[in-house]
Amino acid sequence: MNRIPPVIDMAPDGTFRTKPPGMRAPLSFKLLLGATIVAVLAGAAAVAALALWIAALLLPVVVIAAAVAWGAYKYRTWRRGAPGSVRSVYHR
Repeated sequence: MNRIPPVIDMAPDGTFRTKPPGMRAPLSFKLLLGATIVAVLAGAAAVAALALWIAALLLPVVVIAAAVAWGAYKYRTWRRGAPGSVRSVYHR
């Protein structure tokens, strides 16, 4: 085997002066990197969709709870006879 050894143009501090030939990433690595990025983005989109779906399911519960709280507040102000309530207008 009479192969010519590779020439590495390296500085004394250990850095390459020029990019060595044949040191490019292989195509399989580039495909793996692209597939990983696509998978991460798809996973993030799935998590965001799940969060929006749960928020949409909870929206009616929040609206009903707000209506009940508003009704309880109005009832307490009416029972107390606070100014502006219906009872305070009729019971002076």
